[in-house]
Amino acid sequence: MLALYGFLVIVILLYLVLTKRTSIHFSLVVVPIIFAIIAGFNFSELGDFMGAGLTSIAHTGIMLTFATLFFGIMFDTGMFDPLIKGIIRFSKGDPVKITIGTAVIAMCSHLDGSGASTFLITVAAMLPIYRSLKMSPLTLAVVAALAAGTMNMVPWGGPTIRAATSLDVNVIELYAPMIPVQIVGLICVLLASFWLGKQEKRRIGIIKEVSKNISKEENNNENEVTKRPKMIVVNLLLTVAVIVALITELFPLAIPFVIGVPLALILNYRSVTEQQERIESHAKATIYTATIIFSAGIFTGILTESGMIEAMANTLGNTIPESGGKALPILVAFLGMPLSLLFDPDSFYFGVLPVLSAIASGFGIEEITMGRAAIIGQMTTGFPVSPLTGSTFLLIGLAGVELGDLQKKAIPLAFGISCVMAIVALILGLLS
Repeated sequence: MLALYGFLVIVILLYLVLTKRTSIHFSLVVVPIIFAIIAGFNFSELGDFMGAGLTSIAHTGIMLTFATLFFGIMFDTGMFDPLIKGIIRFSKGDPVKITIGTAVIAMCSHLDGSGASTFLITVAAMLPIYRSLKMSPLTLAVVAALAAGTMNMVPWGGPTIRAATSLDVNVIELYAPMIPVQIVGLICVLLASFWLGKQEKRRIGIIKEVSKNISKEENNNENEVTKRPKMIVVNLLLTVAVIVALITELFPLAIPFVIGVPLALILNYRSVTEQQERIESHAKATIYTATIIFSAGIFTGILTESGMIEAMANTLGNTIPESGGKALPILVAFLGMPLSLLFDPDSFYFGVLPVLSAIASGFGIEEITMGRAAIIGQMTTGFPVSPLTGSTFLLIGLAGVELGDLQKKAIPLAFGISCVMAIVALILGLLS
């Protein structure tokens, strides 16, 4: 019966999330509680289950909260402004250089793991240039989507955080071996941007009329009171130090960002009022995402500690041939990107992935392997073209393009990039 209750929890979760009948918080917390009670567990046992789940994801949730704040503050200070201006100047009206520069800007903008901020920064910086050169805004949207999607594998990004949380694995152990895979993916993004730029160049040629737009961007940035141009080097060194400390596990997970946020605030904004304003400006996105992660802790705690996950895995494992079970990581890696069109990140990572992982474990495949397979495409390369994410609609709204046009042009490229990354992961032995 536990397997049946577990499947019902997953199905209802998917239904509620995909139809948006309830909030994701309700689906993750209340639904498993109801079925755990039906299964005969008392409130004391439920408390232990939920406590275990929250404990297992505490560091992850804290890291996500402070990482979002840290990179938000870095963008506020204008740390990336020289890069944006430099790329615009370097392009000199060449569409190829502009598309590659767009990709670089989007990659850097996505260091905070937020699709919304990435598209706001990238499209705002580059759309006037595209318009002045008569380049297609669709090209801008596609390049930004590919860059942001591939960068979304960062350990504080939504998919990787969710995978680590749902599988109860260390997020750095999950991500670190994937760095070469992501680097190859980013190189593919640059190659795709080069190809898209060549198409634009054949259509319009080279136009050297961008100086007015550059001046306009500079003037706008100079008037922004949050900018700290004299602190760019200091902020860059601080950012590098935080990332190095995180990747090398010099400190326990989350500590680098917990320390980095107050340092970033005091270095750039001396008054308490200014510091509070910076925190409040990023509070909405930070709190929403963090509450989802902690809600997911309760969800995974109940399903794992109650034995539902194990029961579901045993039931499905008996129906899957050995060859099929061993191929699960490969299938997830190659199909993750198109699955982004069917499952939003919460329903996939908290509903589908734990079951698939439990099945795979019956064939000797580690949970962390399934997590790595998932983040290759599911809501990484796939999130900017998925109708299930708000960032997609922000992107098409800012660029002024249609969703269908974006999907038609971006999906083949995104799928190709995810397939290349899956092949690299397979060669490196990360999918076995």
